[in-house]
Amino acid sequence: MYKPPPAGSTGHRLSAATGIHRGDRAYQQDQVELLAHPRAAGCALAVLADGMGGKSGGRKAADQVLLTARQLFERFIPGRDDAGETLKQLVLEAHLMIKLTAITAEEEPHSTVAAFLVQQDRSCVVIHAGDSRVYHFRGPNLISRTIDHSFVQRLIDEGRLAEDEANSHPQSNLLTGCLGTQQDPPITLKAIERLEVGDSLLACSDGLWHYFTPQELGTIIDALPPREAGEMLVSKARQRARGGGDNLSLALLRVDALPRSTAAA
Repeated sequence: MYKPPPAGSTGHRLSAATGIHRGDRAYQQDQVELLAHPRAAGCALAVLADGMGGKSGGRKAADQVLLTARQLFERFIPGRDDAGETLKQLVLEAHLMIKLTAITAEEEPHSTVAAFLVQQDRSCVVIHAGDSRVYHFRGPNLISRTIDHSFVQRLIDEGRLAEDEANSHPQSNLLTGCLGTQQDPPITLKAIERLEVGDSLLACSDGLWHYFTPQELGTIIDALPPREAGEMLVSKARQRARGGGDNLSLALLRVDALPRSTAAA
């Protein structure tokens, strides 16, 4: 059961880590980055992209998502600029650039995106397109997660497929929306008014979440510091893939309490 922070603590700090593994694929097409704002302590952006499209096409698409994120976050001014609009701009600009790459390179690069932006007041905005996810945990308990833009999710929404059957469905990798396609990407934005001490955010590609229940994810994330939790999640996903694992990546951020004496100092 989740225990709130002790009454003698005040203030907070952000602890974070990323993880990535090629899995059993010949090429790494996932990319992930966690950026601290260059001028505003306590403001951070996590962005993850799962590229698709041939040997180099998917990697180019994922790289473009991260490049766009870096450029926009460098210009982002917390307290003045709208975080939600910045994330929407990230999706739309990356989508456009990936389409231009496809024209010049004669490839078909596509990418998912999952991103969250945390500000100094602990407000947070989440965006995603495709089947890369963002989970919000309070302690070990799941508060919410993004809903995939995928064919199997549509079947679940229509009541034609149970959620526990989705991972084994033969068309589980078929997306209904992502970046780089002819159609505009879906823009699903979620605002979290305030992250509490003990909250965690996990962005991850399907190569990771495919192998865990939300309860397992929450337990591991709550029990270990972000770096160790990320290492354990990658290790367990690799074990459970049994030699058939996809690229996998994650970005994990947790709000930790500062002891009163540390906060005062």
